[in-house]
Amino acid sequence: MPLHNTSPDDPRGLIAEAFEMDIEAQDCRSIFFDWALAEAGPDQMAKLDRLIDRFRGTHSDHPMFAVLIESKREGAAPRRRGGHAARAVG
Repeated sequence: MPLHNTSPDDPRGLIAEAFEMDIEAQDCRSIFFDWALAEAGPDQMAKLDRLIDRFRGTHSDHPMFAVLIESKREGAAPRRRGGHAARAVG
């Protein structure tokens, strides 16, 4: 079964497809941000946990796995801020 099959946690297959590529961490971060923006919501961190569990044993040496782990350590996936909130200092 190919990794890029979609799942409720990765409906477009972005994360799974990244694991099939020979890419650098910088590219993985770009893919992760795309996924995070599309999957923003109250269950996003649970989705991230399930993706980490899905790829833990078989792909834990891939740069995408490191990006997933790093995103958990930083506490939250990126959120878009616009308008006044983006310009406000402090």
